[in-house]
Amino acid sequence: MISKRASEFTSFIVMDVMAKAEELERKGEHVIHMEVGEPDFPTPKAISETAIDALLNNKTRYTHALGLLELRQAICDFYLEEHGVMITPDQVLVSTGTSPVLLFAMLAILDHGDEVIISNPRYPCYQNFILAAGGSMKEIRTYPEEGFQYRPADIKNSLSPKTRGIIINSPCNPTGIVMTREQLIEMARFDGPYIISDEIYSGLVYEGKAHSILEFTDRAFVINGFSKLYAMTGWRLGYLIFPKAFSAVMQKIHQNFMISANGFIQWAGITALTKARDDVALMKQTYNERRRYMLDRLRQMGFVIHVEPTGAFYVFADGRKFFADSYREAFRITEEAKVGVTPGIDFGSGGEGFLRLSYATSMENIIEGLNRLERYLKNKV
Repeated sequence: MISKRASEFTSFIVMDVMAKAEELERKGEHVIHMEVGEPDFPTPKAISETAIDALLNNKTRYTHALGLLELRQAICDFYLEEHGVMITPDQVLVSTGTSPVLLFAMLAILDHGDEVIISNPRYPCYQNFILAAGGSMKEIRTYPEEGFQYRPADIKNSLSPKTRGIIINSPCNPTGIVMTREQLIEMARFDGPYIISDEIYSGLVYEGKAHSILEFTDRAFVINGFSKLYAMTGWRLGYLIFPKAFSAVMQKIHQNFMISANGFIQWAGITALTKARDDVALMKQTYNERRRYMLDRLRQMGFVIHVEPTGAFYVFADGRKFFADSYREAFRITEEAKVGVTPGIDFGSGGEGFLRLSYATSMENIIEGLNRLERYLKNKV
């Protein structure tokens, strides 16, 4: 019998859309993928060469449960340089992507029935990590005209003796919005619960600079990794930064569930942090060109962009002028226009009527995909 907890996990709809797109491709159709947030760039050459060298030199053994000391120190150096934050290697856990470390953070802070505040809309998988750890979520509705950012008063009114955490995500998936310094300071003022800050897109900012919650509080768990910034999605390498008091328990959790991340990939992670800046700069420049084009085209087509995204590689476009049911519409667009898009409902009821489109694909694909979408919408009228 399937457990009650597992049966309550929600579907990750974007993966269902991608599966439909792949089914069409197997039938010979040409589908433009703008549903998935996966960089189309190759992993920078220096990173791959380091991994190959590590393999050839037999760096394939277990590492320390928290990760290679050299990589954890490189992460500390990176946060010091980027954010002026002093952390030590015993505050860093390296694992196989950001999803495991988010789960491990929840296991570390939640007892049965404890609550975590999350926004609506938000990244769809957050609620399932909370549920897996025995917690429950407390949703706070956010609004498009405010960039889908929390209102501090709403958080204050939602706090209870069982509140253990508040999840933030900047730059944000699905909206691409970047939290300001002032907004992060407001979050840091909630000194009861921990702030769980998803910073996986932190390097992908096109206007101004992204801040880390660690600049404003040490009562935080920060999730970050290599997938998005360094085009390393399939490498599965992520990390968690946590308060020093959690060092022993995080080591114990990882020993039991993962033992350690892949050793040779961890060596490649050091190269990513120290030798891939020119590659990252070129990728960011290209993403920004795609972002500007996509925003202009979507506005011309009649979509509403309430607050312009300045980070990540998504546009969360208000299509309520065209449809009310984003789930049904996303699959119709995929099947009829041959363009994969993510329905806003995937991110919570607050995203209904929106579509998320990713510009982590070539400009050629973006132009063709938006041309197809425009023709589809004109045929609807």
